[in-house]
This record gives sequence, C-alpha cells and structure tokens, in this order.
Amino acid sequence: GQVPSGRPGTMSAHQPDQSPHADQPMDAASTDVVPGDAAPAAPDSQVPAPSRARHAAGPATIDLEQIAQFLPRTGIGTDVHAFAAPDSGTPMHLACLEWPGVTGLAGHSDGDVVAHACADALFAAAGLGDLGSNFGVDRPEFKGASGATLLGEAARRVRAAGYEIGNVSVQLIGQRPRVAGRIAQANAALSQAAGADVQMSATTTDHLGFPGRTEGLLAVATALVYPVPDAVNRG
Repeated sequence: GQVPSGRPGTMSAHQPDQSPHADQPMDAASTDVVPGDAAPAAPDSQVPAPSRARHAAGPATIDLEQIAQFLPRTGIGTDVHAFAAPDSGTPMHLACLEWPGVTGLAGHSDGDVVAHACADALFAAAGLGDLGSNFGVDRPEFKGASGATLLGEAARRVRAAGYEIGNVSVQLIGQRPRVAGRIAQANAALSQAAGADVQMSATTTDHLGFPGRTEGLLAVATALVYPVPDAVNRG
C-alpha cells in the first residue's frame, strides 16, 4: 500500500512501468505534444508550404527617368493687355471671339489675353518656353495675328514635340466685358483652335488693381499635356 521510496507520488527509478502501453513503441510524431495543441502533421503530409515567390526577386528597382517620360505634365500661363484708347477704334478680340461695341486691347497681335494665356500654359507644360519666346514682338509674322491663330500654332508645336493635350482651363480677370452670356461660345471657339478641351471662366477683382480700374485685362491658364511617342513630328 505504501509508495516505494523516492519522492511521494512518483515511481521508483527501479520499478518497471505498469502501464498497459509500456511495451508499445511510441510514434515519433506523437512525441512532445502539449495538451491543447494541434498534433503536428505527418511526415508524408501534402500540405503546401507558403509561397515565397513574390519575395524571391528582391526589392523592385524603379527607374524614375523611365517613368517620368510617361507622366502627364502641367503648365501655367498668364497674359495681360491694356485697353486701347477709347477713340482708337480697336476691336475687342477675346477668347477667339469678336465683341462688337467694346473697345479692344492694345498689343502686338490682336490682344486676346484668354487665347494667349492658354498658349502660354501649353508651352510651359511641354517645356517649350513661353509666349514671348515663341510669338514675341521680334517676330513680325505674328503682328496682328488672331488669338485663334496663335493658340492653334501653340497646339501644333506642342504636338510636334511629342505631346498630346489633355485639357486647358483659363480664367479671365477684369470688370468688362461681361462674358457670362457667351461662355459656351468661348469654350467652343477656344477648343476648336487648340484641338482639345478648353474651358473658360471669369471673375473680377472687386474694383481692385488695374483690372478693377478697367485699365486692362488679365488671364491665367493651366494646361495638361501627356507624352505620346507616336505624336513626334506628327504635327
């Protein structure tokens, strides 16, 4: 009835194991199993190992110059013209439209600040300089040229440089003329000249600055172009 010598509740080192399974060999797979844990898979298990293919090639190498040649580019353009003298008879050309009964703007060409700002933004986006370097006063062939002519020529040069035009947005700033009633016409005329979507808006400066004093008009434009390799020399 007494437990043999040794630590209470344990079997003597010299007493054989009386367990009914003592003489049965234990499966190697059943060893070291902690109660509550799942049994390890059998050696011949067909469970697939986690895929490491996505890590095998190492970190990706990014060629920023190669990527940049496919990214769209943006440009900002501005143009300012003073009003001509009221008795000069200078017609108003604005957004590739004529505005009867309104004194026009003085300039080397027709003074169309809206069309000129669009052209300036296109040149900036394509890295082709600016309005002055392309159509400056030192270029007599552009004296008196219409805004539609200059915008169309700017678009042609941008495409010849390997770009296509995504869109152009332009805002006219000044007290007059009132353009709200002809915005749709202006958008159509500008878009036709550029061969791309051009959208115009207008605002005032609440009578501040030279536009507010009706001394002239200002236009600010943004343009988006994107590289098209097949477009090189297409224009």
